[in-house]
Amino acid sequence: MITAIMKGMYTTFKHIFRKEVTVPYPEERLPVSPRFRGRHFLVVDDDGLERCVGCELCAVACPADAIYIEAAENTDQARHSPGERYASVYMIHMFRCIFCGYCEEACPEDAIFLGKEYELECYTRDGFIYDKAKLNLNVQAAAKQRPEVLERLEEDLSRYHR
Repeated sequence: MITAIMKGMYTTFKHIFRKEVTVPYPEERLPVSPRFRGRHFLVVDDDGLERCVGCELCAVACPADAIYIEAAENTDQARHSPGERYASVYMIHMFRCIFCGYCEEACPEDAIFLGKEYELECYTRDGFIYDKAKLNLNVQAAAKQRPEVLERLEEDLSRYHR
């Protein structure tokens, strides 16, 4: 019994003088992994056009059925995206989302990305249904979260903006 107590005291004293591992979270944040997939955002080009063309491939690829899209036709008077169609309604149900990234991989227009934000707080269930107003993010702000976004989007600029 005495040896068990001595082993326990040894373990205790061994850990007392080590550096703390705990991070004071709100004041200091640990960097996230480069492959981390957090909050979704829809890219809006500098000229105000949404990259999403309402093809619904992201909704089909989503295994949790968390994405809902209603597509509408672009007109010459009201242009929302570079394609013939645009997403008039785009919603992601964040309670259902499993952050797998399939929506990002399925998108042919590089319109949806999963950023680095992980603080998804809200006091109501309705607050976790993200619509276009919550999801839209301009190209420069998107590039701050994911620098490779800007590289991929700059390759496509010649295709849309001639």
